[in-house]
Amino acid sequence: MTTTTTGSFSVVGIGPGDPELITRKAERLIGAASVVAFHAGVRKESHARRIAAELIPADAIEEELRYPVTTGTTDHPGGYVGALAAFYDECEARLAVHLDAGRDVVLLAEGDPLFYGSSMYLVDRFRDRFPVEVVPGIPAFAAATATIPAPLVRQTDVLTVLPGTLPEPELARRLADTDGAIIMKLGRTFPAVRSALAAAGRLEGALYVERASQPEERWLPVADVDADSVPYFSLIVVPGDTARPASPERMRGSAVWSQTAGSEPENVRFGTKPQPAELLVVGLGPGPDGWLTPEASAALAEVEHVVGYAPYVNRVPQRPGLQRHASGNTVEVDRARFALDLALRGERVAVVSGGDAGVFGMAAAVFEATADPAHPEHATVPVRVLPGVSAVQAVAARAGAPIGADFAVVSLSDRLKPWPVVERRLRAIAEADLVLGVYNPASRSRRDQVVEMQKILLEHRSPDTVVVVGRDVGRAEESLTVTTLGALDTDGIDMKCLLLVGASSTRVEPNGIVWTPRWVD
Repeated sequence: MTTTTTGSFSVVGIGPGDPELITRKAERLIGAASVVAFHAGVRKESHARRIAAELIPADAIEEELRYPVTTGTTDHPGGYVGALAAFYDECEARLAVHLDAGRDVVLLAEGDPLFYGSSMYLVDRFRDRFPVEVVPGIPAFAAATATIPAPLVRQTDVLTVLPGTLPEPELARRLADTDGAIIMKLGRTFPAVRSALAAAGRLEGALYVERASQPEERWLPVADVDADSVPYFSLIVVPGDTARPASPERMRGSAVWSQTAGSEPENVRFGTKPQPAELLVVGLGPGPDGWLTPEASAALAEVEHVVGYAPYVNRVPQRPGLQRHASGNTVEVDRARFALDLALRGERVAVVSGGDAGVFGMAAAVFEATADPAHPEHATVPVRVLPGVSAVQAVAARAGAPIGADFAVVSLSDRLKPWPVVERRLRAIAEADLVLGVYNPASRSRRDQVVEMQKILLEHRSPDTVVVVGRDVGRAEESLTVTTLGALDTDGIDMKCLLLVGASSTRVEPNGIVWTPRWVD
């Protein structure tokens, strides 16, 4: 019996351009390869082959994998994505012939193979068919940072790597939310990237690096770059030190900085006590920009800090000078204390909340923090709440007028109150025959409460009672379902839903409109 041994597939990172930056392991594998493969641009010499040229054995078979397209323009029926998918299918077929024949294949990858590298698509295709090995290489941003040279991140700094192809507002938001940043994929995206840096207040100190580690390398401030001269082999380095002033203690490495705390204002550093600034608590509405009130929009345009749960902070447009402080979903009082501390220093701060800040939102958490006797200084901060469109209003408006008469709202979450309290309130509302708005009906870890709510309400209400289920109202994924209390499918309910359970008088018209009469018979 004849046993055929397949070849191995190795992807080797060969660094950003300088052949001396190729690792010893990559050098060994290239030198022993039966087949050396490399990508090449349209009508261009392969940059990867040029870097490793002196290491390729004279008797090695070379496979040039030339892209059919390098921009978004193509005649392929599947568009740009379809053209590249077909290209990688062809590459897979060509290299598989060698591997099936027992020949070892080495694919050269610029920088690091799995860092925005084309080679990852062949790794995906071959990992279950052949022995696969990936050899890391020095990524371009490491060479660029060394070229400047400037510290990229220190201590607890956060580094974010961003593609310049992101939409400009999203890029600006992410730049404002991080300490250090690397922006890849420039070229035609450069003007939008520069605008995003300016909007994030990060243009000053941002450095453009071109062809790092290569003989033609150069670097200069992003503000001084001619946008028409930006090649593919370029990137932007935003050192973490540009996010805030670097104190002598920080430079010596003895201070631990909080990403969100920033530096102290001059009046604090020189011993004078600042006047507390007014803290704003802003309701952003359920989602659409059109539902943000002019008052809230004007306030957000003036503050220096925005504090809140990350998805809500992300909805605030980035602009120069705005610092954003996002946190998780279960630290409301800690978030409020942080905002109050900023306001104590005289900083203009807005705490943002989805919907209306006073309806299961951040307003109560802020006032809870101001009443804490452990922090009496927080009571000196003036607080103003700016209303927003609440989720119950938004869902009701989409349905018609189900809360046109007396109604109540309840949150089914038992994180801040015991479930027996929720049960008593549900029974009281049901017995009073009020329309009921239900917030936080269910989550991935909390599925039983909405089932119990249905059972409790059915003890006092007819199974034919109208129920409206609003999901993601105001967003692209919005849906509105009109059903009955008896037919309510609780398995389909989650935190994206708000329920409206009608009173006995709530009606559904033939056209689907749901409304509750203002009168009681």
